Amino acid sequence: MGDSLQIEEIVHRIQKVAGGAKHVVITGGEPMIVKDLAALCKKIRSSGFHITIETAGTVFQEVECQLMSISPKFGNSDPSVERAGEWRQRHTATRYRPGVVVRLISEYDFQLKFVLDVPEDMDEILDYLGVLEQPDSQRVLLMPQGVEQDELDLRRRWLEPLCEERGFVFCPRMHIEWYGNRRGT
Repeated sequence: MGDSLQIEEIVHRIQKVAGGAKHVVITGGEPMIVKDLAALCKKIRSSGFHITIETAGTVFQEVECQLMSISPKFGNSDPSVERAGEWRQRHTATRYRPGVVVRLISEYDFQLKFVLDVPEDMDEILDYLGVLEQPDSQRVLLMPQGVEQDELDLRRRWLEPLCEERGFVFCPRMHIEWYGNRRGT
Protein backbone atom coordinates (compact mmCIF):
# COMPACT_ATOMS: atom_id res chain seq x y z
CA MET A 1 0.00 0.00 0.00
CA GLY A 2 2.89 2.38 0.74
CA ASP A 3 4.22 1.95 -2.80
CA SER A 4 0.85 2.73 -4.38
CA LEU A 5 0.63 5.94 -2.32
CA GLN A 6 4.03 7.00 -3.61
CA ILE A 7 2.97 6.27 -7.17
CA GLU A 8 -0.28 8.19 -6.68
CA GLU A 9 1.67 11.16 -5.34
CA ILE A 10 4.09 11.10 -8.30
CA VAL A 11 1.22 10.99 -10.80
CA HIS A 12 -0.57 13.77 -8.92
CA ARG A 13 2.55 15.95 -9.15
CA ILE A 14 2.92 15.21 -12.86
CA GLN A 15 -0.67 16.23 -13.48
CA LYS A 16 -0.20 19.38 -11.39
CA VAL A 17 2.87 20.65 -13.28
CA ALA A 18 2.01 19.33 -16.76
CA GLY A 19 -0.28 22.15 -17.80
CA GLY A 20 -1.32 21.07 -21.26
CA ALA A 21 1.73 18.87 -21.82
CA LYS A 22 1.03 15.22 -22.49
CA HIS A 23 4.57 13.84 -22.56
CA VAL A 24 6.45 12.45 -19.57
CA VAL A 25 10.13 11.53 -19.73
CA ILE A 26 11.38 9.12 -17.08
CA THR A 27 15.12 9.37 -16.72
CA GLY A 28 17.68 8.69 -14.03
CA GLY A 29 20.30 7.54 -13.08
CA GLU A 30 18.93 4.37 -14.56
CA PRO A 31 15.13 4.16 -14.33
CA MET A 32 15.02 0.52 -15.45
CA ILE A 33 16.39 -0.59 -12.05
CA VAL A 34 13.48 0.99 -10.15
CA LYS A 35 11.39 -1.75 -8.59
CA ASP A 36 8.00 -0.07 -9.13
CA LEU A 37 8.72 1.38 -12.57
CA ALA A 38 6.14 -0.85 -14.31
CA ALA A 39 3.39 0.18 -11.88
CA LEU A 40 4.37 3.84 -12.17
CA CYS A 41 4.32 3.72 -15.98
CA LYS A 42 0.95 1.98 -16.00
CA LYS A 43 -0.54 4.69 -13.77
CA ILE A 44 1.02 7.54 -15.76
CA ARG A 45 -0.19 6.00 -19.01
CA SER A 46 -3.72 5.52 -17.66
CA SER A 47 -3.70 9.26 -16.91
CA GLY A 48 -3.31 9.91 -20.64
CA PHE A 49 0.39 10.72 -20.92
CA HIS A 50 2.87 9.62 -23.59
CA ILE A 51 5.87 8.06 -21.81
CA THR A 52 9.50 8.12 -22.91
CA ILE A 53 12.01 6.19 -20.83
CA GLU A 54 15.66 7.19 -21.07
CA THR A 55 17.88 4.21 -20.33
CA ALA A 56 21.48 3.13 -20.81
CA GLY A 57 20.18 -0.20 -22.07
CA THR A 58 21.83 -2.35 -19.41
CA VAL A 59 18.68 -3.68 -17.71
CA PHE A 60 15.42 -5.00 -19.18
CA GLN A 61 12.08 -4.54 -17.53
CA GLU A 62 8.62 -4.76 -19.09
CA VAL A 63 6.98 -1.36 -18.86
CA GLU A 64 4.34 0.67 -20.64
CA CYS A 65 6.01 3.35 -22.69
CA GLN A 66 5.63 4.81 -26.13
CA LEU A 67 9.33 5.49 -26.72
CA MET A 68 12.42 3.79 -25.33
CA SER A 69 15.31 6.26 -25.66
CA ILE A 70 18.39 4.06 -25.35
CA SER A 71 21.76 5.66 -24.74
CA PRO A 72 24.43 2.95 -24.49
CA LYS A 73 27.57 4.07 -22.72
CA PHE A 74 30.98 3.66 -24.33
CA GLY A 75 34.58 4.01 -23.27
CA ASN A 76 34.28 7.79 -23.29
CA SER A 77 31.79 7.53 -20.41
CA ASP A 78 34.18 5.77 -18.02
CA PRO A 79 34.78 8.09 -15.06
CA SER A 80 38.31 8.71 -13.87
CA VAL A 81 39.66 6.66 -10.97
CA GLU A 82 40.10 9.92 -9.02
CA ARG A 83 36.46 10.83 -9.53
CA ALA A 84 34.80 7.45 -9.17
CA GLY A 85 37.24 5.17 -7.37
CA GLU A 86 36.01 1.58 -7.35
CA TRP A 87 32.80 2.59 -9.19
CA ARG A 88 34.86 3.05 -12.36
CA GLN A 89 35.51 -0.69 -12.56
CA ARG A 90 31.83 -1.49 -11.99
CA HIS A 91 30.74 1.05 -14.61
CA THR A 92 33.21 -0.31 -17.15
CA ALA A 93 32.16 -3.91 -16.49
CA THR A 94 28.41 -3.32 -16.73
CA ARG A 95 27.95 -0.66 -19.41
CA TYR A 96 28.12 -3.00 -22.44
CA ARG A 97 24.90 -5.04 -22.70
CA PRO A 98 23.96 -5.34 -26.40
CA GLY A 99 21.68 -8.32 -25.63
CA VAL A 100 19.52 -6.07 -23.47
CA VAL A 101 19.45 -3.40 -26.19
CA VAL A 102 18.45 -5.98 -28.84
CA ARG A 103 15.51 -7.00 -26.64
CA LEU A 104 14.50 -3.38 -26.00
CA ILE A 105 14.53 -2.48 -29.70
CA SER A 106 12.56 -5.60 -30.58
CA GLU A 107 9.81 -4.86 -28.03
CA TYR A 108 9.50 -1.06 -28.02
CA ASP A 109 9.41 1.88 -30.36
CA PHE A 110 12.91 3.23 -29.85
CA GLN A 111 15.68 5.64 -30.61
CA LEU A 112 19.40 5.10 -29.98
CA LYS A 113 21.29 8.11 -28.67
CA PHE A 114 25.08 8.10 -28.58
CA VAL A 115 27.33 10.75 -27.07
CA LEU A 116 30.62 11.46 -28.86
CA ASP A 117 33.71 13.12 -27.49
CA VAL A 118 36.04 12.74 -30.48
CA PRO A 119 35.53 11.63 -34.11
CA GLU A 120 37.16 8.26 -33.32
CA ASP A 121 34.16 7.45 -31.06
CA MET A 122 32.26 6.78 -34.29
CA ASP A 123 34.20 3.51 -34.73
CA GLU A 124 32.84 2.15 -31.45
CA ILE A 125 29.31 3.26 -32.38
CA LEU A 126 29.47 1.61 -35.80
CA ASP A 127 30.74 -1.62 -34.23
CA TYR A 128 27.88 -1.51 -31.74
CA LEU A 129 25.31 -0.87 -34.45
CA GLY A 130 26.71 -3.86 -36.33
CA VAL A 131 25.99 -6.07 -33.31
CA LEU A 132 22.43 -4.70 -33.31
CA GLU A 133 22.16 -5.47 -37.04
CA GLN A 134 22.26 -1.75 -37.83
CA PRO A 135 18.78 -0.36 -37.19
CA ASP A 136 17.31 2.37 -39.39
CA SER A 137 19.78 5.27 -39.40
CA GLN A 138 16.99 7.76 -38.63
CA ARG A 139 16.61 6.09 -35.22
CA VAL A 140 20.26 6.88 -34.41
CA LEU A 141 20.89 10.23 -32.71
CA LEU A 142 24.41 11.53 -32.18
CA MET A 143 25.07 14.14 -29.51
CA PRO A 144 28.30 15.98 -28.74
CA GLN A 145 29.86 15.47 -25.31
CA GLY A 146 30.28 18.66 -23.33
CA VAL A 147 28.90 21.13 -20.85
CA GLU A 148 30.32 24.39 -22.22
CA GLN A 149 28.95 26.03 -25.36
CA ASP A 150 32.42 26.56 -26.88
CA GLU A 151 33.31 22.86 -26.69
CA LEU A 152 29.87 21.87 -28.04
CA ASP A 153 30.34 24.26 -30.98
CA LEU A 154 33.75 22.72 -31.76
CA ARG A 155 32.35 19.20 -31.70
CA ARG A 156 29.35 20.19 -33.77
CA ARG A 157 31.70 21.17 -36.63
CA TRP A 158 32.86 17.58 -37.15
CA LEU A 159 29.80 15.76 -35.82
CA GLU A 160 27.13 17.28 -38.04
CA PRO A 161 28.93 16.23 -41.25
CA LEU A 162 29.36 12.69 -39.84
CA CYS A 163 25.62 12.55 -39.19
CA GLU A 164 24.81 13.75 -42.71
CA GLU A 165 27.25 11.25 -44.22
CA ARG A 166 25.71 8.27 -42.40
CA GLY A 167 22.07 9.40 -42.33
CA PHE A 168 22.07 9.79 -38.54
CA VAL A 169 20.29 12.57 -36.66
CA PHE A 170 22.39 15.31 -35.06
CA CYS A 171 21.13 15.96 -31.54
CA PRO A 172 22.32 19.28 -30.07
CA ARG A 173 22.41 19.91 -26.32
CA MET A 174 19.92 22.76 -26.47
CA HIS A 175 19.50 23.02 -22.71
CA ILE A 176 23.13 24.15 -22.47
CA GLU A 177 22.71 26.64 -25.30
CA TRP A 178 19.56 28.05 -23.69
CA TYR A 179 20.46 27.94 -20.00
CA GLY A 180 24.16 27.16 -19.67
CA ASN A 181 25.54 24.33 -17.57
CA ARG A 182 23.30 24.40 -14.53
CA ARG A 183 21.01 22.06 -12.64
CA GLY A 184 17.27 22.18 -13.04
CA THR A 185 17.16 22.71 -16.79
